[in-house]
Amino acid sequence: MNKLLVAIFVLCLPSISIAKETRCGWLDNPTPSNLWLIDKDAEWIISKQGGHIALGIDKIKDFPDDQYIHTNGNYGYGCACLVVDVDKTNKVITTIYSAKNIDISRCQNDKKIKTMLTN
Repeated sequence: MNKLLVAIFVLCLPSISIAKETRCGWLDNPTPSNLWLIDKDAEWIISKQGGHIALGIDKIKDFPDDQYIHTNGNYGYGCACLVVDVDKTNKVITTIYSAKNIDISRCQNDKKIKTMLTN
């Protein structure tokens, strides 16, 4: 039994982030309760309406008007860096330790991050 538990644990390790990571990219909030971070590696789910909500989501602050692109009423996106734990297999941010809004030009000029479409 112990060997089985160890084997299961080892198989799960690649999907679990063991250390905090800093991830920077588009912080996209297209509709109520849907929020994700789009960086060079993936579209990371932060919250999903009726589903997952990352611990520490309250650390994310509103963007100043000049640093936020509105795409759907009050919803839209800006550029941010988050210190997080992630589930790499499922592309989910599990915990947010800190969040910092950064100048939108950083994401606009980063060729490694996909371009966001605007209205």
